[in-house]
Amino acid sequence: MKVLLQQVIINDPRSPFHNTTKDILIKDGTISRIADSIEDGDAQLIALNGLTASPGWVDPFAHFNDPGAEYRETIESGAAAAAAGGFTTVFVLPNTKPVIDSKSLVEYISAKSGHLPVTVRPIGAVSQQLEGKDLAEMYDMKASGAVAFSDGLNPIQSSGLMVKALQYVKAFDGVVIQLPDDTSIAKHGLVHEGIISTRLGLQGKPMIAEELIVARDIKLARYTDSHIHFTGISSPKSIEYIQRAKEGGLKVTCSVTPYHLSFCDEDLQDYDTNLKVNPPLRTRENMLALREALRQGHIDCIATHHQGHNYDAKVLEFEYAKFGMIGLESCFAAVQTAVPELDPGQLAYLFSINARTIFKLSPALIAEGQQADITLYQPATQQPFTAEQLRSKCSNSPYLGKILTGKVAGIIKGHHFIHNPVI
Repeated sequence: MKVLLQQVIINDPRSPFHNTTKDILIKDGTISRIADSIEDGDAQLIALNGLTASPGWVDPFAHFNDPGAEYRETIESGAAAAAAGGFTTVFVLPNTKPVIDSKSLVEYISAKSGHLPVTVRPIGAVSQQLEGKDLAEMYDMKASGAVAFSDGLNPIQSSGLMVKALQYVKAFDGVVIQLPDDTSIAKHGLVHEGIISTRLGLQGKPMIAEELIVARDIKLARYTDSHIHFTGISSPKSIEYIQRAKEGGLKVTCSVTPYHLSFCDEDLQDYDTNLKVNPPLRTRENMLALREALRQGHIDCIATHHQGHNYDAKVLEFEYAKFGMIGLESCFAAVQTAVPELDPGQLAYLFSINARTIFKLSPALIAEGQQADITLYQPATQQPFTAEQLRSKCSNSPYLGKILTGKVAGIIKGHHFIHNPVI
């Protein structure tokens, strides 16, 4: 494979070519040359207006449902959706059937994704069968390739179990990922508790359910001197707690979803089940506070929380619809549209560099001699987000039909080059 990127803007704050416009020649999966002008008649030429090259993006929280619910997503369809969205690495949740709580399941995911253009890394379960009682085979899973540990969509409720998990991963400098939610508070909550939930007649879930778990787990991280990563943060108070922890030298990081930046509970007034998510969409004031936290650098990375659902799981009464939406294909444009003030360097950190650092992945540097791990995008291009752009098996997205800013042109990962002619 030989690809020539012509007059591409390099967006990699760690690269000596950052913020410059260069030609990049990729040969046999390696960046062989970067110069003002390169000629190579044998190479596939890519020349697009405003084309920008970033270190390959990482999504640290996505659900591919494989094994067990392949009718919603498979490793292959999920990887195709990731490539369409510009991601070269994706972490997949353990909430499968059977649960990814043993080395054999970790090896299954790794083996099945080995030939794909996107690196799919399994997140190992913290507890056996995700029951929140006894620790799973964490060391064996780590040795087999688990990138981090989490009970995924099942927030860890037991302080005792969380302490054990944090102490256990310390032995190999691992990370525990927590979706913060005290499920004993408003157990049947459907939307954010407030004026909108009352107006809609839907049971609400207050932000304190998230904030209590964040506060507790920060204390446990301090006690164990271990690393915890909070995903799906939706409360400004949670971000305040996390920022204080960082300032205190604790190993605490966090990510936010695109949809918590794009939507608020006011958008639920037509009962759009695609907006039924957990944690729920908060108030407009909270949404704006999350955007400001992103601008200020208080949020470490973006996590799509990609979760496909079949038609029958979403097209029914709001109360009975499943939680979650797909998000890989729309993520970049959704974030850029919601927070257009982010500069290119911030985007590189949010989508790639910080996640690689937090989870100790190999760096993706745009420099000569480095293995190609590159996301290509056009930041200024505006276009409607349509079903034709989806590569997921499901289409439960509230972004469909909306005009978004930002177009992913493709990815280059080693010997793989995926060019998106539509997206």
